[in-house]
Amino acid sequence: MINNTPSKEHLEYIEKIKRRNILITLTRILILIIFIAQWEITARLNIVDPFLVSQPSRIAKTFFKLLEEGHLLRHTYVTCIETVIGFISGTIIGTLIAIILWISDFINKVLEPYLVVLNALPKIALGPILIFWVGNGQPAIIIIALTISLIVTIISVLTGFNDVDEDMIKLVKTFGANKYQILKYVVLPHSLPTIISTLKINVGLSWVGVIVGEFLVAKEGLGFLIVFGGQVAQLDMVMLSIIILSIIAYIMYAIVSKIESLFIK
Repeated sequence: MINNTPSKEHLEYIEKIKRRNILITLTRILILIIFIAQWEITARLNIVDPFLVSQPSRIAKTFFKLLEEGHLLRHTYVTCIETVIGFISGTIIGTLIAIILWISDFINKVLEPYLVVLNALPKIALGPILIFWVGNGQPAIIIIALTISLIVTIISVLTGFNDVDEDMIKLVKTFGANKYQILKYVVLPHSLPTIISTLKINVGLSWVGVIVGEFLVAKEGLGFLIVFGGQVAQLDMVMLSIIILSIIAYIMYAIVSKIESLFIK
């Protein structure tokens, strides 16, 4: 009969890992507390100009004020929806195009120089053109976010497809597997880490695209709050918007990391 009881050494190792993770978390929290405390203290003592860098207490007041007025949740919701749509659509469309390019070497070779040029091109420069094409509204913001993440997704996922072990592909070919079966049973499963890594990259790129779009055309959203706050010299509003963006972006990244832990052991 097999004994499944963990050994003493194994339990001690698990306990050591738990203690280390707790220590890391507490250290992170401590660094954040120290940063906020010194920010508040230096602003109160005018060591730094509170008008230029704001201070935590003023940001908190602005937070509750906007919350009571009902504006903050609306602006945050709009930005989150735009980001999620841009993130999901950019990832899905980019992955599908990468699959087409992997299946057809001819199309891959034809489009390769165009992908290189588009990857090197600052996609933000396309913002004004997209606004004229799509219109001054939410669709333009989403398309800007999609555009920024699309080319990166195509190139990253296609690179992952091409890095799959050729010997493994040759082996399944000897059993009569067609291109679709190779893709389904070999290429996609072995490219999963690359796809997850691309998702992590797209989290940041999608936020960049949405905020840039909101800078250009939005009448609501956190990007709009940043621009408006800068125009009326309310840097408390600007800093609050940046902090909220940071928190939500981290939450999105944590969700992707959780997905990674579920699919990649």
